[in-house]
Amino acid sequence: MDRLVRSLESAPVVSRDGYDYFVHPVTDAIPAVEAPLLREIAEGIARVADLEGVDRILTAESMGIHHATALTLETEIPFSVARKRSYGFETEVAVHQETGYSEGELYVNGIEAGDRVLLVDDVCSTGGTLRALCGALVELGAEPTEVVVVIRRVGDPVDLPVSLTSLVEVEIRNGAVVVNETP
Repeated sequence: MDRLVRSLESAPVVSRDGYDYFVHPVTDAIPAVEAPLLREIAEGIARVADLEGVDRILTAESMGIHHATALTLETEIPFSVARKRSYGFETEVAVHQETGYSEGELYVNGIEAGDRVLLVDDVCSTGGTLRALCGALVELGAEPTEVVVVIRRVGDPVDLPVSLTSLVEVEIRNGAVVVNETP
């Protein structure tokens, strides 16, 4: 995770309504997401995730999409996106999600009863979005297997019904990103 760690350590931190937010290709596509970094992340997720029997990858719009895409190319497991707009399909499940700095609705489509689903996202702070998506999967009769995120922001408690794994853990100290690699 050398590229990821180096890039995070140099990421700028901005305040968003009192919330210290780091700006990074993984979380914001600023600066641009480069292929070697994305490849390192996809390989890292494939290495730490339990992919045995997983039928689908699910991510939330929008910053998890490039990670799910790269993971699909790495593993051949198809992915779906929880979108920010409704399509009105009969099997659609609406999810209210709250993050450390925003809230809104997500809509899950394309997941079937019995699917075993790996949730992938860019970052986890409070786990609000991921917890809501796990609930939607259960409502659909699917099984969330685990959550894997690229970055886990430490400090806030996270309560998920499945295990949470991250490639790295970060915290903001004195206006800078401090990175702790995870095994």
